[in-house]
Amino acid sequence: MAESELDRERDYVGGLYARLDRLKADAERELAQVRRESVGGNHQSRSERDAFARVYEDRIAQLREVGERLAFGRLELLEAPDPASPGGSASTLRYIGRLGLRDENLEPLLLDWRAPQARAFYQATAATPLGARARRHLTTRGRDVVRIEDEVFDSTLLDDDTTQLQGEGALLAALSAQRTGQMHDIVSTIQAEQDRVIRSDLSGVLVVQGGPGTGKTAVALHRAAYLLYTHRDRLGSSGVLVVGPSRAFLQYINAVLPSLGETGVVLSSLGQLYPGHDITAEDAPAVAALKGSAEMAGLIRRAMRSRQRVPAEPIDLEVNGERIVLQPQVIADAIAKARESGKPYNEGRVTFVKIVLNQLTRQLADQLRRRGSTVDDADQAYLREDLRTAYDVRVALNTAWIPLTPERLLEDLYARPQWLASLTGHWSKAKRELLRRPRGSELTLADVPLLDEAAELLGSYDVADSAAKRAAKAQHKRDLENAKRAISNMDVSGMVSAEDVVAGFAESTASLTTAERAASDRSWTYGHIVVDEAQELSPMQWRVLLRKSPVKSFTIVGDVAQASSAASSTSWESTLSPLIGDAWRLEELTVNYRTPSQIVDAAERVAEANGLVVTRSRSVRTTDWPVLALAPTDEAEQRELLVAELGSMTASGGTTAVIAPASGFTELSGLLADRLGDTLGVGVAGLSRPVALLTPADAKGLEFDSVLVVAPAAIVAESTRGASALYVAMTRPTQRLTLLLAPGEQAPVAL
Repeated sequence: MAESELDRERDYVGGLYARLDRLKADAERELAQVRRESVGGNHQSRSERDAFARVYEDRIAQLREVGERLAFGRLELLEAPDPASPGGSASTLRYIGRLGLRDENLEPLLLDWRAPQARAFYQATAATPLGARARRHLTTRGRDVVRIEDEVFDSTLLDDDTTQLQGEGALLAALSAQRTGQMHDIVSTIQAEQDRVIRSDLSGVLVVQGGPGTGKTAVALHRAAYLLYTHRDRLGSSGVLVVGPSRAFLQYINAVLPSLGETGVVLSSLGQLYPGHDITAEDAPAVAALKGSAEMAGLIRRAMRSRQRVPAEPIDLEVNGERIVLQPQVIADAIAKARESGKPYNEGRVTFVKIVLNQLTRQLADQLRRRGSTVDDADQAYLREDLRTAYDVRVALNTAWIPLTPERLLEDLYARPQWLASLTGHWSKAKRELLRRPRGSELTLADVPLLDEAAELLGSYDVADSAAKRAAKAQHKRDLENAKRAISNMDVSGMVSAEDVVAGFAESTASLTTAERAASDRSWTYGHIVVDEAQELSPMQWRVLLRKSPVKSFTIVGDVAQASSAASSTSWESTLSPLIGDAWRLEELTVNYRTPSQIVDAAERVAEANGLVVTRSRSVRTTDWPVLALAPTDEAEQRELLVAELGSMTASGGTTAVIAPASGFTELSGLLADRLGDTLGVGVAGLSRPVALLTPADAKGLEFDSVLVVAPAAIVAESTRGASALYVAMTRPTQRLTLLLAPGEQAPVAL
């Protein structure tokens, strides 16, 4: 009986894949037809053709990305009683998968996991079945169903032994699988606690607090996919930004969203938040803490305003053989009027220059008239151009209000100690020295929010920029009207909206997706922002993100006990209250799905012994390996234990990480390279290798089957937040954990 049920599910899932293949072939055929259409030389017609082609291209990409596990579940729902057929309980079946599929008659074949009707698959319990009689998990390999398991909520089904099927639970099966160095989606194993967070309201700031292994990152990504599905009209054009702590982290999660049917999300590390830069260098902790503090916003504003200077004395100007005097009061009045406009610095400078040139033009015209020359309106235009291009005038105007780029402002601030001192009279000399560095120095992660702050205050220096924006807005309105007419003339009703077509106009013209355009535009604002490892962000980094979401729609996930950067905070209240007051809500994840109970217990006891405040979690699983602390008597024995333990871990299969303090990283890298050869990967670039050697900072947010932590006391000693780095290192494994102590070192707690 169980085998016949398995065959039934195989047939059904096979039919779903057949339907998927037909839809993909249909879309490819339609795309080819659109591309063959001759539209002549009319630009609007070509834009419409390209826009519709993009619609088909996006659909094809979505269908191709599905891959394995197209369907992963089935709900057996209780139908409403039929008065004409009294007695008995009728059921209807609804299959749950990565995306929605319908047959040729538009009857549902597969329900998208994000649809409201799929909620019971994740949240139904025996006490609250939500209309479900039973829930079935489908485990697939490739396109084949290899295992099924039922959870029964309606006891009357227990009389039918077809529902009494054996098999490992879907969640535990997923947790037991070996890691591959890349994150997988959890769409088939989302639990009720996680699902509640994923489907939470879009509006406002949602903070998701949870210890290691509670699925914070997976929940955040699935929430991004859910919000895009549920609020497509609002988020489709503005996009969703997902911010992670590092490029390694983004590489780790990169495949999840496309596999959930979403390819338009912008993924960004903290070093990529300022367009045109991909920064990874870090400052010393004290420097990073200062650069990340909120007082830097005031310093940058003062620095900008100090570049607007009124000369102490009148300035003699030579213009085509004429001499004219520029009075300080003219500069002062022009600066005041330009500031009153409220425009950013560089745009205000344009106003300042116009005011001064107008005054000088009148002054020069009057001077010429007094000498008997005739000067009419046309002559004044020539005089104004002569003034604008005169060397003396350009020098005077630039001295009074020099055009600036964010990079130039920041470099000057760091490289000119006397100027910095004039702006920070209340600072100590030692504090100022933290910022000092020569011109041409490499930018760091902590500089990214300072660049963005400066860019916000300075604005663009391209005077054509605002005109281009006005022209683009007018073109958008015309395109929208044309798209509506085109849709009414083509047989695509219900497939595409006018907004989609207009988006396609822009994308086909620029050959950029919405995500690509958003990532390249510093001023782009997003409909929603997801921030992972959010406890690490400095106040200045938060200012950047708040500018990118004026509606303040955020999903913030993290664990304050894992805060390790110098500028990070130890409580959500102290982090968020200065920025948004009490306009945020907190959800906590308390079930640990990833980390075995013995590792969770050891890591939490180490954290608490070192004064960290942790969110206690309950692990759903254990493994056969106890947590070990190996205590060598000398360095030779330490090397022997290292090699032996690594051999044991790699023999178990899966991925292995060696997490070591930065101070001994180079020496350890050489030792392991001699022993492991090409199987060793060093740093974040080596995550695809079976064994990765990482610092605690590199390992943050990642997971491995086995982890060997080297010299835990040294990790604590060199971390700016003490034991938080060790807590991070100890909570990376999904199977086994070993601490390799330094000679003479004591275990952090009794294991």
